[in-house]
Amino acid sequence: MVSSRHEAAHRIFQERPELLAPVFRILDLSPPEKAAVEVLTPDATEIRPLERRVDSVLRVKPFDGGDFLLAIEAQGRCDPDKAVNWAYYVSYLAAKYKQQALLLVVCQDKATAEWATGPFRVGVDDWTALSVHPLVLGPGNVPVILDPDEAAQDLTLATFSALTHGSDQDAPAILKALARAMGTGDPDSVRYYTELLDIGLGGTPAQSIWRNEMSVGTYFPGRGTLIEETYLKGKAEGKAEGKAEGAAEGEARGRAQGVLGVLEKRGIPTLAATRDRITHCADLGTLDRWFDRAFTVSTADELFTEDG
Repeated sequence: MVSSRHEAAHRIFQERPELLAPVFRILDLSPPEKAAVEVLTPDATEIRPLERRVDSVLRVKPFDGGDFLLAIEAQGRCDPDKAVNWAYYVSYLAAKYKQQALLLVVCQDKATAEWATGPFRVGVDDWTALSVHPLVLGPGNVPVILDPDEAAQDLTLATFSALTHGSDQDAPAILKALARAMGTGDPDSVRYYTELLDIGLGGTPAQSIWRNEMSVGTYFPGRGTLIEETYLKGKAEGKAEGKAEGAAEGEARGRAQGVLGVLEKRGIPTLAATRDRITHCADLGTLDRWFDRAFTVSTADELFTEDG
């Protein structure tokens, strides 16, 4: 079964393709100066053969020509079956789209990254029919970013770095620096990156560290992240109250509780007057704005900026 950590390791490339530029530099490849990136279907299944699915497939289209495909696989352990699978992926994609294809393997531990470099041979004895040479990202070549200013210059790379080094002894310092850097990002990016890390660090001590540093957004429903728990609790309370008070009023009260819950989890103090203003608001649009702002404000009063 695909895990949340597995999903986060490759999905960031779909959601934030600008990560490709620094990744190409890490791999000593020449990134195109300007290019468009298109997300393609990861399905590599033909009519009769067994189902095969690449984690992510991108088409990189440099403005000066030379389009190519990038198949991205997140790999959590050494797997001898991957030699055949990866050879199939690269060959199938090249044949289907009539373009050259590369394979990028993303690993979160050093041993798997060293194994994933291959090359992986397909053939008999000394006769090689195919040879797969993956590009590999892992703890050995993804930079460790400990400076908040450096992290702020490229939040996408800094987030990917934190995912890759989540098991390192430097993880607390990496996450602390990234949390400070998040203060420079726009609210949408902050919510995305914080939840991506909450998912990508799932099941590790680093997840608890990250949860203490930041509250998280709602880009990945059904994953049990901190803010999803807060949101669903408020929604449930609103639904219950809605039976007695009317659906609209109950929903508003539930959303208000969600705003207060985020502030509480982030350690933002709220005065009685502030709590009253939030809990007595009946406008769902206003409550949604306050809910979004609750992830990034430094004081509760900042929720009401531009609301008059």
